[in-house]
Order: sequence, then C-alpha cells, then structure tokens
Amino acid sequence: MSDNLPILDVDRIIHEPARLLIITILFTAEKADFLFLLNKTGLTRGNLSTHLSKLESVGYVEIEKTYRGKIPQTLCSLTSNGQEAFEKYRKQINQFLKRS
Repeated sequence: MSDNLPILDVDRIIHEPARLLIITILFTAEKADFLFLLNKTGLTRGNLSTHLSKLESVGYVEIEKTYRGKIPQTLCSLTSNGQEAFEKYRKQINQFLKRS
C-alpha cells in the first residue's frame, strides 16, 4: 500500500457506493433476487442492472436467470472472488480508519 494515501489502494470496483451497497447485501445472504436488491438499494432498474453487470464482469457476482413458476427470476450471489475482495476491502478501510 502507498504510505501517503493508503485509501487510494482500495478496490475501486467495490468502493463505488452503489456497488459497495450491493456487495454488502450479498455478503450477508447466500443469494438475493433482483427485486430484493432493487428494494434494498433504492437504485433504478437500469442502475442496478449496470452495477450488477460490472460486478459480474470482474468475477465478484454470479447472476443466474431462472423461473419461479412461469415468472422470470434473476438471482445474484457473491462468488468466492467477490467474498475475498470484499474481505480485503474491509480490512483496508479498517486499517485506514485506525490511522486517521
């Protein structure tokens, strides 16, 4: 980490507020469906979809399209890479706050 500004070394993918909120929710749940995340985050459908796509593209989130009866359902979960990245992020933030 940089001695001058260690906060700059945190994972920028996770550090973005909306993605941090999504990852925090998924960290505490095995899986969450799109509507649950929509309600909990307060994001628009488009914003949530964009942020989930970004998290999926870096391998932090897995998105599974299924059906509940005849109704489409999108389930989201953290991958093991996502869990590790979030743990590392939390440690970095905690270290930064202890130094402040």
